[in-house]
Amino acid sequence: MNIKKSILLRVRLAFLAIVIFAGAIMYQIFHIQWMEGDKWQKMAEEINMSYQEVKATRGNIYSDNGSLLATSLPFYKVAFDPTIADEQLFREKIDSLSLMLSKSFGQTSTYYKQKIITARQKGRQYIFLSNELIGYQKKKEMETWPIFREGRLAGGVIFTKTDKRFRPFSNLAFRTIGFLNENDYGAGLEYSFNKYLAGTNGKALFQKISGSSWRPVNDGSEIRPKDGFDIQTTIDINLQDVSESALLRHLIKHEADMGCVVVMEVKTGEIKAISNLKKLSNGKYGEVYNYAVGSHGLREPGSTFKLASYMALLEEKNIQLTDSIDTGDGEYKFYKDKVRDHKPGGYGTISIRDAFEKSSNIAIAKLIDETFRENPQRFLDYLKTMGVTQPLGFQMIGEGKPNIPPIKQWSGITLPWMAYGYGLELTPLHTLTLFNAVANDGKMIRPLLVKSIKKTDKKINTFKTNVISDQICSKETLDKLKIMLEGVVQNGTASNISNAEYKIAGKTGTAQSLIDGKYVRQYYTSFAGYFPADNPKYSAIVVMDNPKGYQQYGSDVAAPVFKEIADKIFALDLNMHEEYKLEEKPEKGIFPVVQAGNKNDLSSMLNYLGVSNHSDKQELEWVRASIHNNSIKWEPNNQHQQGLVPDVRGMTLRDALYLLENTGLNVVVKGEKGRVNSQSQFPGSRALKGSTIKLEIG
Repeated sequence: MNIKKSILLRVRLAFLAIVIFAGAIMYQIFHIQWMEGDKWQKMAEEINMSYQEVKATRGNIYSDNGSLLATSLPFYKVAFDPTIADEQLFREKIDSLSLMLSKSFGQTSTYYKQKIITARQKGRQYIFLSNELIGYQKKKEMETWPIFREGRLAGGVIFTKTDKRFRPFSNLAFRTIGFLNENDYGAGLEYSFNKYLAGTNGKALFQKISGSSWRPVNDGSEIRPKDGFDIQTTIDINLQDVSESALLRHLIKHEADMGCVVVMEVKTGEIKAISNLKKLSNGKYGEVYNYAVGSHGLREPGSTFKLASYMALLEEKNIQLTDSIDTGDGEYKFYKDKVRDHKPGGYGTISIRDAFEKSSNIAIAKLIDETFRENPQRFLDYLKTMGVTQPLGFQMIGEGKPNIPPIKQWSGITLPWMAYGYGLELTPLHTLTLFNAVANDGKMIRPLLVKSIKKTDKKINTFKTNVISDQICSKETLDKLKIMLEGVVQNGTASNISNAEYKIAGKTGTAQSLIDGKYVRQYYTSFAGYFPADNPKYSAIVVMDNPKGYQQYGSDVAAPVFKEIADKIFALDLNMHEEYKLEEKPEKGIFPVVQAGNKNDLSSMLNYLGVSNHSDKQELEWVRASIHNNSIKWEPNNQHQQGLVPDVRGMTLRDALYLLENTGLNVVVKGEKGRVNSQSQFPGSRALKGSTIKLEIG
């Protein structure tokens, strides 16, 4: 055999081998697809099947009056099974459906038509029409579209639901409401009450389709999720907005690093407002941590702690407020360290009351050192009785624990330094709780933030006011402390916030900041107190850290914030002051009872009765009546046009409801007949949409 024939034979043998191999492959494909197709299809489906969790809808968080602070809103991803619709319906409506998809999601109608037809021809039972999430109203609209209106079983439309957390009041009380991430870690109420809010997840069978997408199988084996419970807080939206706005305004004014405010109801311990703002890298302020409550808020309180020191002193010794103490020339040496007073040259010899009101560091340091030097444990025992040495047992996770060093770690200067708020650390909430106890006649209340756990309108759990201590000190001591706290505002370091309408009682605080083990010229300023002082309803604390400029003390920085908040609360809460009467009412027997309302209605009535009435401006719509000689003059009554609470006193209930509800307020009415006598929100104050205003008619 020559070489040519040998090569040809080998080529033919190789070709024959390839043909046989290809034939074997074709046979195997045919065998798998047609002879064993069902078996492998079933196995593939089983491999791509998985039981997965179906998330429960998270519960809502409400304010004290039922306003939503946080809720879960449903959003949907639109999928489609193009194999479901019958042939005639599909042919007749595919163009219309494609056009509507194009208008909603942006691609051309040709794109959607081709995508759906191709998927139908290939028998694909689950395709996403868009990655965009749609809201509930859009979902309802799409359910009316061609083919989709036949529903899931006859039309093939599939809406996959996912919940998104939504805050109707945006960033108001942001850190208090908190968050929860995908790893079930977070902060605030969302994290602390997660076991109630989360509900119980269900399970369902899902099949993996193209890419990483899964489609529900709905084979009847699914376990339905149980939605979470709702929680109702003590937060008052009006007071929260007032507090947060005042704090932000003063933080900007003083360029401070951080600030926080807590407003508490004296008798119940309910927290009505809590705000924490920090200066961010972009220069703006936002809530990133709860300094009022958490461990990052632990700081040396400064002079606000003098309340505790004087309480211990007055309990231990029979001291009168008129007794005197020599503070010298403004400097006093304890061992190698000096205590200084703010006033250059010192206060000299002053009374115990003056020492508190003027916030003399030397006075309280000498008094505490002389009284407790031989038995410092007794001083700590008093602090323990006051409830400032242990956590409060607050409802939110992450509460800061008071840091008071044990006596074995003390030096000779620890006790006098501690007397005016150095060498120990408290959170603002701890300090406020002590001041609130004084306002509450010595009864210390645990701060309360969540009132109840609910399922629709049924209460599952209720959290009531809890007493930490029935009496933190004697009545005699309490009376003296109240006098001194009022004196701070009337005559002392906070006299700049005194006013004639109501009394404030409280204490300023200014402490140097400890950074890297050294005290620097940066100040932690505060004011804690309560109002009205003669019948306390609210207590509050304001803290501002590292204010810039020439005003760097608690009296100049924190106290004005307290007053601004207190003034607005006083204006909103008519129960705290005498009812504001109409300045002038028509005399009986001369004029009909005309006070306020719609000008056209009132003018028509008076013209019919023959009573002269006029105004300087003819275009007035809402007016208030005043008497001028023998006629009625109309004065403007148009606060609602400026986003303010309208003055509806003297109006008929019909007119009052019209004005208030169009301003966005929820109206609660007490009484049956007559005109509006009083309103709970002060006329001319900012109208907060969704807030409640109470009217008394008679």
